[in-house]
Amino acid sequence: MTTRIRTAAATASALALAAALAACAPTEAAADTVTVYSADGLRDEEGTGWLDQLFAEFEEETGLTVQYVEGGSGEMVQRADRESTNTQADVMITLPPFIQQADGLGLLQPYEPEGAENVDVKDPDGKWTAVVNNYFAFVYNTKELSEPPTTWEDLLAPGFEGRLQYSTPGVAGDGTAVVIQAMHDFGGLEPAMDYLGELQANNVGPSSSTGALGPKVDKGELLVANGDVQMNYAQSRTMPNLGIWFPSREGGDPTTFALPYTAGLMEGAPNADNGRALMDFLLTEDAQQRVAPVAGGFPARTDVASEGEDAEALEELMEGVEVFEPDWDDIDAHLPEYLDAWREATGS
Repeated sequence: MTTRIRTAAATASALALAAALAACAPTEAAADTVTVYSADGLRDEEGTGWLDQLFAEFEEETGLTVQYVEGGSGEMVQRADRESTNTQADVMITLPPFIQQADGLGLLQPYEPEGAENVDVKDPDGKWTAVVNNYFAFVYNTKELSEPPTTWEDLLAPGFEGRLQYSTPGVAGDGTAVVIQAMHDFGGLEPAMDYLGELQANNVGPSSSTGALGPKVDKGELLVANGDVQMNYAQSRTMPNLGIWFPSREGGDPTTFALPYTAGLMEGAPNADNGRALMDFLLTEDAQQRVAPVAGGFPARTDVASEGEDAEALEELMEGVEVFEPDWDDIDAHLPEYLDAWREATGS
């Protein structure tokens, strides 16, 4: 028989580990809360973003407290999936194809918020609904570059080495969008991966957050990064050196695709009624009227007019840009294959 002798130090270490694990373990949600897992982009550090305003008003109106967790689109879905036997979130807000991924993993339950009848971008089975319309884009530093790049091929120039970055596909929604956009513009997976493999020579490296790249471009740490219209337009209000542009192939027109923020009610949500109330609130006419002036995006409701200087500036930004429609179901089905191809092509 082997005798195990536990020292005082070992006992203290074990107790500390147990305490740490307990602190990280999920706790039962209070009845007067609503927990939101969200992709970044709709809040800001000053607390004046679209979700900041709506959460404050929702809390005052309902007496509920919003508990907010933010991260990359894929990161939020992965977290929710890990917690699926003890669901912590009530509402998920994320970008395609990750909202489809969440649905495919059984993380969402049907709920069509009030006003959803006027939303074009939504799941036919009622599992998710767009709350802010948005488009894929790139940003550039307007101080160091008098004109933005115009083509994908421009980004291969030696001057961009170490000063170009895009967020990580599979982790960030906008990073995954880079792969989707490249596949469209280059005509398939293989030529897109050939290009991204070549671009890797200039790429700084992985970033789990697209939102962190805009400030780096504004400061001149980067010359170019990926992003989306809503997030970068909102950032440009306080970042004077941030410009938005859309890529094209040499000799072609600039293209983009819709990348809406979508909301879904979590399967097994601890406070499902509170989650329903919050989703209703995000689609009210008042909330949707503030999408352009506050969020810098486009209303999800087709019956809500987007007016004012911001709406006009956003409309002007989109002029001459071809908008294509990805097959999100197909992308969701083949996303692991696309991500594996990207890792192989870039050595990531």
